Amino acid sequence: MKTKRILFALLLSIGLFAASCSNDDNDGETIVPIQGKYNLSQTGTIIDGKEVLIDAPQNQTGCSRDYLDLRLSNAAVIGDYNGSDCALTETTGTYARSHNDLTISVGNVSSTSDIMNLTNKELKLKDKTTGIITVYTR
Repeated sequence: MKTKRILFALLLSIGLFAASCSNDDNDGETIVPIQGKYNLSQTGTIIDGKEVLIDAPQNQTGCSRDYLDLRLSNAAVIGDYNGSDCALTETTGTYARSHNDLTISVGNVSSTSDIMNLTNKELKLKDKTTGIITVYTR
């Protein structure tokens, strides 16, 4: 009988410990690293409370998709394929992440977006000024 009480107390302790560790200590912030190369997939906005996304018109038909490459050095490289020869233009700037905000700066121009979703396969951003949603995939 005594071993059953000890076993019950041990299981109860483990359960309480596991429950206390399951709280979202990061205030909703994702812990997936943001560094990586993302291909431009969709753009859109929120209309009547619903996301409306379309295939990104910025992607040149017949070319590789435009991309955003966020490097460990905090460099942000934006790749844009254009024209019938799919010429690649790369623009380099910097990025900074603060909680669920991502700020990308190129020259004197900066834009800050909410990170709506960040997984191993997707980065979804919503521009804080324009409300435009941009979806990138890996």
